[in-house]
Amino acid sequence: MQKLTKTLLCLAVLLPASWANAQVITKEQQQQVEKKSLGGGKGSVDVAFGFTRDKAKADEAIKELSWLTIKPGDSIGYHQHKDNEDAYIIVSGTGTFKEADGKDYPVKAGDITIVRKGQSHGLTNSGKEPLVVVDVIAAQQ
Repeated sequence: MQKLTKTLLCLAVLLPASWANAQVITKEQQQQVEKKSLGGGKGSVDVAFGFTRDKAKADEAIKELSWLTIKPGDSIGYHQHKDNEDAYIIVSGTGTFKEADGKDYPVKAGDITIVRKGQSHGLTNSGKEPLVVVDVIAAQQ
Protein backbone atom coordinates (compact mmCIF):
# COMPACT_ATOMS: atom_id res chain seq x y z
CA MET A 1 0.00 0.00 0.00
CA GLN A 2 2.90 2.35 0.74
CA LYS A 3 4.26 1.81 -2.78
CA LEU A 4 0.80 2.53 -4.25
CA THR A 5 0.50 5.71 -2.18
CA LYS A 6 3.87 6.93 -3.46
CA THR A 7 2.84 6.12 -7.03
CA LEU A 8 -0.43 8.02 -6.69
CA LEU A 9 1.37 10.97 -5.14
CA CYS A 10 3.75 11.02 -8.09
CA LEU A 11 0.75 11.06 -10.44
CA ALA A 12 -0.87 13.89 -8.51
CA VAL A 13 2.10 16.21 -8.11
CA LEU A 14 0.90 19.77 -7.76
CA LEU A 15 2.70 21.80 -10.40
CA PRO A 16 2.90 25.60 -10.26
CA ALA A 17 -0.14 27.25 -11.82
CA SER A 18 2.18 29.15 -14.17
CA TRP A 19 3.13 25.91 -15.95
CA ALA A 20 1.09 25.55 -19.12
CA ASN A 21 -1.24 22.54 -19.12
CA ALA A 22 -0.78 21.85 -15.41
CA GLN A 23 -4.07 21.03 -13.76
CA VAL A 24 -5.25 20.25 -10.26
CA ILE A 25 -8.77 18.96 -9.77
CA THR A 26 -9.68 19.08 -6.11
CA LYS A 27 -12.01 16.57 -4.51
CA GLU A 28 -14.59 19.35 -4.14
CA GLN A 29 -14.45 20.10 -7.89
CA GLN A 30 -15.06 16.52 -8.96
CA GLN A 31 -18.49 15.75 -10.38
CA GLN A 32 -20.25 13.11 -8.23
CA VAL A 33 -22.54 10.77 -10.16
CA GLU A 34 -24.20 7.42 -9.44
CA LYS A 35 -24.10 5.23 -12.55
CA LYS A 36 -26.59 2.37 -12.61
CA SER A 37 -25.78 -0.75 -14.66
CA LEU A 38 -22.48 0.77 -15.82
CA GLY A 39 -21.31 -1.08 -18.92
CA GLY A 40 -24.27 -3.43 -18.46
CA GLY A 41 -23.13 -4.34 -14.94
CA LYS A 42 -25.06 -5.16 -11.78
CA GLY A 43 -26.07 -2.50 -9.26
CA SER A 44 -24.52 0.94 -9.27
CA VAL A 45 -21.10 2.56 -9.23
CA ASP A 46 -20.37 5.84 -7.48
CA VAL A 47 -18.23 7.96 -9.80
CA ALA A 48 -16.27 11.13 -9.01
CA PHE A 49 -15.22 12.61 -12.36
CA GLY A 50 -12.10 14.77 -12.49
CA PHE A 51 -13.17 15.51 -16.03
CA THR A 52 -15.30 13.85 -18.65
CA ARG A 53 -14.72 13.11 -22.33
CA ASP A 54 -16.56 16.22 -23.45
CA LYS A 55 -13.97 18.35 -21.58
CA ALA A 56 -10.87 16.80 -23.23
CA LYS A 57 -9.31 18.54 -26.22
CA ALA A 58 -8.74 16.55 -29.41
CA ASP A 59 -4.95 16.56 -28.95
CA GLU A 60 -5.08 15.41 -25.29
CA ALA A 61 -4.52 11.68 -24.79
CA ILE A 62 -6.34 11.40 -21.44
CA LYS A 63 -10.03 11.72 -22.23
CA GLU A 64 -11.61 10.90 -18.87
CA LEU A 65 -10.33 10.59 -15.31
CA SER A 66 -12.39 9.40 -12.36
CA TRP A 67 -12.62 7.60 -9.04
CA LEU A 68 -14.93 4.58 -9.10
CA THR A 69 -16.42 3.04 -5.97
CA ILE A 70 -18.10 -0.31 -6.51
CA LYS A 71 -20.18 -1.77 -3.68
CA PRO A 72 -19.80 -5.45 -2.69
CA GLY A 73 -21.53 -7.66 -5.25
CA ASP A 74 -21.91 -4.84 -7.81
CA SER A 75 -20.05 -4.64 -11.09
CA ILE A 76 -19.05 -2.83 -14.25
CA GLY A 77 -20.32 -5.05 -17.04
CA TYR A 78 -18.13 -6.70 -19.67
CA HIS A 79 -17.98 -4.10 -22.43
CA GLN A 80 -15.83 -3.19 -25.43
CA HIS A 81 -13.66 -0.09 -25.87
CA LYS A 82 -14.04 0.67 -29.57
CA ASP A 83 -12.26 4.03 -29.72
CA ASN A 84 -10.15 4.28 -26.56
CA GLU A 85 -8.06 2.48 -23.97
CA ASP A 86 -8.92 2.09 -20.29
CA ALA A 87 -6.74 1.55 -17.24
CA TYR A 88 -7.94 0.72 -13.73
CA ILE A 89 -5.67 1.37 -10.76
CA ILE A 90 -7.03 -0.62 -7.82
CA VAL A 91 -6.74 1.56 -4.71
CA SER A 92 -8.57 -0.57 -2.13
CA GLY A 93 -10.76 -3.62 -1.88
CA THR A 94 -10.76 -6.81 -3.91
CA GLY A 95 -12.45 -7.75 -7.13
CA THR A 96 -12.60 -9.93 -10.20
CA PHE A 97 -11.40 -8.47 -13.47
CA LYS A 98 -12.65 -10.04 -16.71
CA GLU A 99 -9.88 -9.48 -19.24
CA ALA A 100 -10.05 -9.23 -23.04
CA ASP A 101 -9.47 -12.99 -23.24
CA GLY A 102 -12.74 -13.49 -21.35
CA LYS A 103 -11.00 -15.03 -18.33
CA ASP A 104 -11.50 -13.82 -14.76
CA TYR A 105 -8.54 -12.64 -12.69
CA PRO A 106 -8.50 -11.62 -9.02
CA VAL A 107 -7.42 -8.01 -8.37
CA LYS A 108 -6.52 -6.17 -5.17
CA ALA A 109 -5.07 -2.87 -3.99
CA GLY A 110 -1.94 -2.03 -5.96
CA ASP A 111 -2.95 -3.91 -9.13
CA ILE A 112 -3.35 -2.16 -12.49
CA THR A 113 -5.40 -3.40 -15.44
CA ILE A 114 -5.28 -2.15 -19.01
CA VAL A 115 -7.61 -2.78 -21.92
CA ARG A 116 -6.54 -1.62 -25.38
CA LYS A 117 -8.63 -0.17 -28.19
CA GLY A 118 -10.98 -2.83 -29.56
CA GLN A 119 -10.74 -5.04 -26.45
CA SER A 120 -13.35 -5.77 -23.78
CA HIS A 121 -13.25 -5.91 -19.99
CA GLY A 122 -15.40 -5.88 -16.85
CA LEU A 123 -14.91 -5.57 -13.10
CA THR A 124 -16.85 -7.05 -10.18
CA ASN A 125 -16.46 -6.30 -6.49
CA SER A 126 -16.06 -9.81 -5.11
CA GLY A 127 -15.00 -8.62 -1.65
CA LYS A 128 -16.80 -7.47 1.48
CA GLU A 129 -15.73 -3.80 1.35
CA PRO A 130 -16.06 -1.14 -1.36
CA LEU A 131 -13.74 -1.60 -4.33
CA VAL A 132 -12.11 1.78 -5.06
CA VAL A 133 -10.51 2.31 -8.46
CA VAL A 134 -8.89 5.19 -10.35
CA ASP A 135 -10.12 4.98 -13.94
CA VAL A 136 -8.07 6.55 -16.76
CA ILE A 137 -9.51 6.54 -20.27
CA ALA A 138 -7.17 7.58 -23.07
CA ALA A 139 -7.27 7.75 -26.86
CA GLN A 140 -4.79 8.58 -29.56
CA GLN A 141 -5.58 11.35 -31.96
